[in-house]
Amino acid sequence: MKYFLLTILSIVLVSCSSNNQKETEESYNLVPARWVDQRVNQAKERTSLTPGGQLIWESIKAHGGLNKWFGNGALSFHFDYQPLDGKVRRNSFQTINQWSVQSVHELASNRSVSFGWDGSEAWVYPDTAEVPVNVRFWSNTPFYFVGLPFVLADEGINYEILPSDTLDSKTYDLVKVTYSGGLGDAPDDFYVIYIDQQTKLMGALRYIVSYPGFFPDGGHSPEKIMKINSLSTIDGIQLPTGYETYWWTNDSTGEHITHIDVSEISFKKGLPEDFFDKPEGARVQESM
Repeated sequence: MKYFLLTILSIVLVSCSSNNQKETEESYNLVPARWVDQRVNQAKERTSLTPGGQLIWESIKAHGGLNKWFGNGALSFHFDYQPLDGKVRRNSFQTINQWSVQSVHELASNRSVSFGWDGSEAWVYPDTAEVPVNVRFWSNTPFYFVGLPFVLADEGINYEILPSDTLDSKTYDLVKVTYSGGLGDAPDDFYVIYIDQQTKLMGALRYIVSYPGFFPDGGHSPEKIMKINSLSTIDGIQLPTGYETYWWTNDSTGEHITHIDVSEISFKKGLPEDFFDKPEGARVQESM
């Protein structure tokens, strides 16, 4: 996952000059429109350079477009990851700043326990709390799934068109996404994005995990496929409400391994200025 691909953009947006104050004072996490326009134009230019990038851009537009994605405010949702083999459930309420990819999670089982990524460090609060995840890995992982295809318009991403394929009686265009070396914690990750030939909406994705904390000697997990159950429109943006995950075996869907619910999706425009800051007294996760 490209959990921290955009952390170089982790800036305090509310510290704009007095000339820009009016544009940002209405609510934290809303960036000036001209900043959004510039970033969107750069993304459009990058994706236009290859046929695969062009398909990703068409899918982004079909899902609501980057202007709304960055202009709506911080994304909030409940992500309930339920393995079907008895492994640990990962269930949290989370809020993400799409612009800077900072995140705050609250455990569904105890919302007084939180963890997240402040742009440079992964943390847990209170410092004595135990959470069922590697917080550096998991803080932005759900966002990267929920945020597809929007998160595929960033710098350092490579696009390759693969032969079209049929999944559950529907034909999709396929784009393989890889990352330039040195980007994020796991630049060897890849995705294969399934784009409906008619609507340009995403229907599924395949992926691997190469996170060094799990694979210190290199390598990656077996390939998986996540099928999107349905999409919901929130403030003009179409986002998934859940997934079913399977092993991808011999170029076909294998064993069903995970059920994921995504609910209570909204965009937040009135968060406190320090919302994404690491809480005082939090425990920092130093290791991968």
